[in-house]
Amino acid sequence: QAIVIDPGRAFGTGAHPTTRLCVELLARQPRGSLLDVGCGSGVLAIAGARLGFEPITAVDNDPVAVEVTCENARLNGVSIDAFTLDGTTGELPDADVAVANVLLAPVTEILARLPARRAISSGYLADERPPAPGWEHVDRLEADGWAADVFSRP
Repeated sequence: QAIVIDPGRAFGTGAHPTTRLCVELLARQPRGSLLDVGCGSGVLAIAGARLGFEPITAVDNDPVAVEVTCENARLNGVSIDAFTLDGTTGELPDADVAVANVLLAPVTEILARLPARRAISSGYLADERPPAPGWEHVDRLEADGWAADVFSRP
């Protein structure tokens, strides 16, 4: 089923390789609660809802992105709790699975403070991987020179 995304003034149409990699990795995860850190247009949170994750929380440091995520969730008929929060400094909500498709430096900061049991990260090149102390690396996909990784709490 297609996801309708109007990026408006937020980042993310769903066409970028990192987004596709994250969705593919999300589809492989056990269902439960989902946290999208740096949600942009909300495409990953919406994909998570379509895949059967619930409840879903989406956060972004840009209030416009949160507004766009809420609108896109409404357009797609899914329920997402979205609010403004800097994922590198704010208190991140707990979740069974978290996804952060941003850039390498913020992904590294987010992983260091994330209370989730599993994490999917992307937004960096295939020759890069975030340092993830306290996490076990369990999966990786690559496409068009980009990569996405799955980490689990040991």
